[in-house]
Order: sequence, then C-alpha cells, then structure tokens
Amino acid sequence: MRARIQADPLRPETRSDKVARHLPPRAGAGFKPQHADAILADDFRIGFLEVHAENYMGAGGHPHRMLTRMREDFPLSIHGVGLSIGSPAGLDPEHLARLKTVVDRYQPDEVSEHLAWSTHDGHFFNDLLPVPYDEATLARVCDHIDQVQEALGRRILLENPSTYLGFRASTMSETDFIRSIARRTGCGLLLDINNVHVSATNHGYAALDYLTDFPLLCVAEIHLAGHAEDMDDAGLPLLIDSHDRPVNDLVWDLYEHVIDKLDPLPTLIEWDNDVPDWPVLKREAQRADAILDRHASFAAGLRHAS
Repeated sequence: MRARIQADPLRPETRSDKVARHLPPRAGAGFKPQHADAILADDFRIGFLEVHAENYMGAGGHPHRMLTRMREDFPLSIHGVGLSIGSPAGLDPEHLARLKTVVDRYQPDEVSEHLAWSTHDGHFFNDLLPVPYDEATLARVCDHIDQVQEALGRRILLENPSTYLGFRASTMSETDFIRSIARRTGCGLLLDINNVHVSATNHGYAALDYLTDFPLLCVAEIHLAGHAEDMDDAGLPLLIDSHDRPVNDLVWDLYEHVIDKLDPLPTLIEWDNDVPDWPVLKREAQRADAILDRHASFAAGLRHAS
C-alpha cells in the first residue's frame, strides 16, 4: 500500500497547506484562440483552460469575445506573468489594477503568479528572473503577495521557478523559502514539475529530493511543459524552460511520483511557443488524465476496501 502525505509535526502548517481546490482534478490546457473552434467541437472535453492575464488587459476586442465564449463552457485559471512579485521595487499599482479588472471580469477558479521579477527602474524585461533566497527577499515577496491578495480579495497561487543560476546571498533552500511564503501569506502553490526537472538538472541536485522537501499539501495546481536541451560552457547539460514541445518522459515520471503522494490535482499542459494544432495538445492532456484517473481509481479502491 502506498504511503499518503501526512503533515510534518516539526513543520506546523498553516491554512494554506490544505487549500480549497476550485478547478476540477483533471487535465487542462493553455487556451490559444486558434484552438477555440476545435475545442468547442471536440467530443473530448478538456478539464479547464488557462490564460495569461496580460493577454486580456485590453478593454475589449476579439480576445475578450473569444474568452467570454470559452468561459461559458469551461472552468478558467488566470496565470499572471508580469506582476514582478520578487522585484526589489514595489508592485506596479497600474498593473495590479489591470489584473484585478481581468479577474473581476472573468471570475476565474484560480489566479496564479510566478516567484520571479521582471521589472526594474521603469523597464520591463521579457523574462522571469530569479531571486536570492534570504530573509530580506522573503519579507519583500510576502509583502507583495499580501498586497495582491488584498487587492484581488482572494488567495493566489505562487509558482516555483525554473532557474539557471544561484545566488551566493541565499541563506535557505528554495523549498524552505517557498514553504515560508505559504505559511506567512496563506497563499497556495502552483507546482511546475517541468521547472523542478529543469532547475535540478541545471544545478546538479535530484528532482526527487526537491519534491520530497516541497510543501506538497499547499499545492492546488500542477503545470507540465516541454523543455529544450542544450550544453553550458563546461559541456554539462543545460535545460531551457521553452514550452515548445511535448512533456519529457522524465517529467511524466516525476508527475506520477507527485500524484502518487496526493489526490489527483488540476494539471495544466503548457505550450506557449511553436504552438501545434489542437489534437497535439489534446493528446498531452489525455495522457495526464489517464494518470489522474488511474490514481483516482486506486484511491477509491483503498477507500472501499477499508
């Protein structure tokens, strides 16, 4: 019989550890308007759709008409990429106000953002840049999350990053840093398993060790995506979080490991570059659904046997 996750008494958890899950525990897909007709006509009903908030910050037009139509039929998750929660500067109040407008308009089942920064001195960088894991950064990130949750009037999810370098200034592990954020702010977590694999490979640690120490009970959504393989200057493997190809088999194995420890969770297939036709994304979602269904059946069998 498989062991189920139990709260660690040495690490007392807060209300965020057993978060209310609003999305269905099925596979979802990042919504691209070119897929709308195929999604609506498909006998396969995707579990939910997710969009980047910044793509819907305009006042109207075709993007809003399409998303309004899809929202009628599907649960929705809104994923932000531009709040710059880890920035040394304060949050941009105009960007936060635009995010609130999108959230109020579509009333999504979940709202999420990244543990990263992307703005400095009035400039926006089209990247999700890492932060040092120290007390000063922790306090700043928690303050920013509190501001966002207060402005939106709801809990958000925070996504673990994919990283390519570390900071000498860091005084704690990434998992301890993220655990502390969840405890202090009450936010939930979005576990990007591809990011775990990418970062573990780039930094030379074991992805399973990372997941063992990750506060899984805080997780309300999972992301899966593809990555590109390269080499660094020393000839060592370097993985790039590219979102432009199918999920790697090693990432699927890690996903099985996580679902084995928890109940089925909403799981998004991310594919943002070189976007294929809908049937390709659908096959990835069906693979995730098959894993979720298998573990749900196993859990149901255990409950029946007891």
